[in-house]
Amino acid sequence: MVPEELTQENLFAALDGADIVYFDVRLHETALLVAEEHFFVLVKGTPSSEIELCLRNNPVQASQRKLPILIDAERKRDGLDELLNFASYVVCSAKFPQAWTGASSTPVALVSMLLRLPNIKFIIVTLGEKGCLMLERSTTDASEAEEIDVESLLESLEKKEVLSSSMPKCIASKSNLRISADGIGSISGRLLLGTAEIIPSEELIDTTGAGDAFIGAVLYGLCSGMPPEKMLPFAAQVAACGCRGLGARTALPHRTDPRLVAY
Repeated sequence: MVPEELTQENLFAALDGADIVYFDVRLHETALLVAEEHFFVLVKGTPSSEIELCLRNNPVQASQRKLPILIDAERKRDGLDELLNFASYVVCSAKFPQAWTGASSTPVALVSMLLRLPNIKFIIVTLGEKGCLMLERSTTDASEAEEIDVESLLESLEKKEVLSSSMPKCIASKSNLRISADGIGSISGRLLLGTAEIIPSEELIDTTGAGDAFIGAVLYGLCSGMPPEKMLPFAAQVAACGCRGLGARTALPHRTDPRLVAY
């Protein structure tokens, strides 16, 4: 749907019953329009006359439209910077955080992103066979706590990684830390390291779509209320299942798959 076709009625209809909004930023003009209108109605609280009419006609539905937005930041694209300002969650590729911020390392870049984008609750960077890294913002202020360097914090989590297990795991720091990056600043939050499944070479068929499978599982985890400690291994497991078949979809598991029963 092009922006000219996206009326307020169409927008409300598209969001009806949704728990979250997802953008991969390929159709950035339409995505930005949805994000701006959604934010305008529900956050700024100053609707236009047309939106006011929709609100009067659908008061209960309108009150439920304050949906979180997840952005897939694979690489720099037109419109991405604007969309990130509306994001609640970001899942990005391994190279994106440093490319976007110019920071010296991935963990430093994640701190920089949370400082630049105050609406974001967490950022996940996918690292392929190395798993993923997540920086989550705290809901309470830890400015009085002692600072801990984000790179040192990551090193401490990596030392706790259990290499004997082939299944995905999550190693989390303590909550509500004051996490800093030298020369950048600090945020209140926690750092989580997610491992990937170690897939035997004879079972690894095709990694096409693994990143999309991971993001889809993160969306499911958010909608079902999974805590990050469960969501990250769940998403890694779904992605690993998808790598056991040819193409992006043939080996994707159903929710009832025995490999997902632990989640």
